[in-house]
Amino acid sequence: MKHHHTAILQAVNLTFHYPEQKLFDNWSAEIPAGITLVRGGDGRGKSSLLRLLAGDLAAQAGELQINDVRLNEQPDVYRRQVFWVDPRSEAFDQMTAHEYFASLHGAYPGFDDALLPVLTEGLSLTPHLDKQLYKLSTGSKRKVWLAAAFAAGATLNLLDDPFAGLDKASINFVVKMLNQVAGNPGQVWVIALYEAPEGVPLAATVELGD
Repeated sequence: MKHHHTAILQAVNLTFHYPEQKLFDNWSAEIPAGITLVRGGDGRGKSSLLRLLAGDLAAQAGELQINDVRLNEQPDVYRRQVFWVDPRSEAFDQMTAHEYFASLHGAYPGFDDALLPVLTEGLSLTPHLDKQLYKLSTGSKRKVWLAAAFAAGATLNLLDDPFAGLDKASINFVVKMLNQVAGNPGQVWVIALYEAPEGVPLAATVELGD
């Protein structure tokens, strides 16, 4: 774990395992503002770690804290600081992309509507905004989650394999956006990938092995 800045997200002695697989045993990390890469091979726990950090998956032991808010003490306040959507989620399938974005205003007071046209254009989503999400391809659905993440203004943003299913132009746009948010001193972006992304400035790396 390499870090150079003040930690915004702290994990202390996090322990989590599935019945058939032990993933994290007393895992601790201090994650700074900027972009942290969670790197690892298939089955090493990248997605599980993101779900743990989101408060979406309950650890068997340990503590998570964003700034001064502890997950075990103020779970709702903690989760309101997190943007996380499981890329495979079907929970919003009946909504259009427009409706999904509108639904986020209540959860994210800093949601930036003014950014949406730039984001949807950059991700080639504009023609699909009035379609229900279940009608979109896997790649287009992932673009909806990415646009929402960049607009939400959350303190902790968790992106699972953000380039999966994307065309080259959209990958380049996501890299550009990550470069923009990397300098925000109040935001953490944790991205889970098999290998380090090209052209993305990393503040820290969490290595889970191959």
